[in-house]
Amino acid sequence: MRVGAFLFGGVEMDDAGAGPPAPTDRRFSNEEMWSASEQLLDAGVLAEKLGFDSFWLTEHHFQFEGYEVVPNGIMFGAILAERTERIRIGSMLNIVGQWHPLRMAEDFATLHNISKGRGILGVGRGTVPREAEPLGTYIGSQDNPNAIEADRLNRQQFDEAMEVIGLALNNERFSYKGDIYEFPPPGIPDRGGFVEELTLVPRPLYPYETWQAVTSPTSLETVPTKGFGGVFWFKHYSFAKRFWDRYQELHNETHGGELAPGEKRMLVITPWIADTKEQAMAEVRDGHDEMWKFLSPYGWSQGYMGPDGKPAPMGYTPTLEDSMENKTWIVGTADDVIEGIQFYADLFGGLDNLTIFPHMPGDAYSKMSEQLTRFSEEVMPHI
Repeated sequence: MRVGAFLFGGVEMDDAGAGPPAPTDRRFSNEEMWSASEQLLDAGVLAEKLGFDSFWLTEHHFQFEGYEVVPNGIMFGAILAERTERIRIGSMLNIVGQWHPLRMAEDFATLHNISKGRGILGVGRGTVPREAEPLGTYIGSQDNPNAIEADRLNRQQFDEAMEVIGLALNNERFSYKGDIYEFPPPGIPDRGGFVEELTLVPRPLYPYETWQAVTSPTSLETVPTKGFGGVFWFKHYSFAKRFWDRYQELHNETHGGELAPGEKRMLVITPWIADTKEQAMAEVRDGHDEMWKFLSPYGWSQGYMGPDGKPAPMGYTPTLEDSMENKTWIVGTADDVIEGIQFYADLFGGLDNLTIFPHMPGDAYSKMSEQLTRFSEEVMPHI
């Protein structure tokens, strides 16, 4: 099993938890936000020392609230690559519509080559209109009256951009014409002729993996057909099982062969370890509640099971007990966490790729370091 660590990279807060302040009532200084970035780099170095296979960042913009302060996981990953030797580095996720697709391809190839093949191409469509629209795309959310149309445009742009990125990374010469993108644009003069093809410089020198979040029925029906790995997070275990199996069916139908039960799929869980379950719940509760205060308006909890047994409605805010019941949070002693991971391995018939989220919004980085260390020493030897 390959085990990764995923961090949002947020600012430490002394008032995290349910209730006030509202997320947008907080503002942090430029110095505080940069300090979080430096501590995130230290966390990547620590993850390698502790034996984790991969370290995952995330891309977000304009978050004065201090939840996620890294706007460019590829650039950040290149810096981390220079400070490490073995650990693989990815973003969960690079928000494709917020990039020029050829610049994303160039930058990823640079990270991948400078790290000697340790880059992971994580891609997603985004969740936050405040980030999306200033950077050239759209996305639906609870407070967006045009959410359906925004989502349609975003998906179309994402699909075309990923075709462009794949052509650019994998071919010595390429061209592309879609409804949104055309490369090269027609009529570019060049030394007595016109440009008809492009060549990406650099291109990957090593094989690479592409991973995309599988959160909606639409993404479930498309990600396996493209051959990308699927990332599963924040889903009730029964919903996750359904998506997990459907991914396998579609991959087999599209690509032939027989995908192994745990192959090309990644489970992301949020463990928290203490000497007793009661202590673990007390330690993680404020961070859990702060996370959902932040994420619920963007629909992240729709993978949970609601009281009626159906997916939770948009804007649903779970309690810690809800999250433990859904098994998205596995909280307790090291034995409890081992048992929770084994539950998923049995449920799925195999688990090849596991990533943990060990740092709650607002928590001190010292707590994250303790959780990484405990998971490495008390859990990883047993899974």
